[in-house]
Amino acid sequence: MTTTRRVLLAGSAAIVAGAVLDTPAAQAHTGGGSSPKPTVVLVHGAFADASGWNGVAARLIRDGYPVIAPPNPLRGVASDSAYLAGILATLSGPLVLVAHSYGGIVVTNATGNPNVKALVYVDAFVPDQGETLQGLQTKYPGSRINEAALDFRPYGQGFVDAYIKKEFFHDVFAADLPRSVTDLMWAGQRPADTRALGEPSGPPAWKTIPSWYFVGRDDQVLPPAAQRFMARRAGAHIYEADASHVAMISQPAATAALIKRAAR
Repeated sequence: MTTTRRVLLAGSAAIVAGAVLDTPAAQAHTGGGSSPKPTVVLVHGAFADASGWNGVAARLIRDGYPVIAPPNPLRGVASDSAYLAGILATLSGPLVLVAHSYGGIVVTNATGNPNVKALVYVDAFVPDQGETLQGLQTKYPGSRINEAALDFRPYGQGFVDAYIKKEFFHDVFAADLPRSVTDLMWAGQRPADTRALGEPSGPPAWKTIPSWYFVGRDDQVLPPAAQRFMARRAGAHIYEADASHVAMISQPAATAALIKRAAR
């Protein structure tokens, strides 16, 4: 992997439980220096789309950050990572990559770009080389995403997409949002190709790029224990809150504040 070599901050990652990050002291600088603010690239995961970042993006744009939330094809780890890498190659200046859920394995594999200065994971997968989504999701008990919770729809030549069933969507995916909101999210969810579950990850970007992690303590998709394991292994700066799998939607202020810390 050809990335700018950065020295990770020494010491173990500190878990800040319930800390309030969206305060003036915690926000990234808003000017006064010659360096431009980094472009924040928001990468969504499976069963979602880029609109899930709207609350976060609005706060970042308000504070002067360039923001892009590209579509994640959800066709497979290698192809999705290559797609994102192509987008990153069109952007100039420093970059902060922010990933939700499956988006975590995509940014982990898409950062052969010297402009990437930080990684931020929100309820996201942070694999090491050779690991798979399914292996990490089942490493600890607690995930309620299983065959019973999914609809499978074939497409093309023997390929299969997975969707979360409506009766599971609110409680499993986004229990801290109103049902009126999750009904719309379910209707517009983007499926994931099931082949991605067993596709091994490549050399991880977090070994050379500083990372931050938002742990949703009430996550029913990716168990909090798995999130903490991956975040600590990556040497990430960790923030925890009582949030579902979609912490960026239910807690956009805290999510944006964590991103601004990473962007300093």
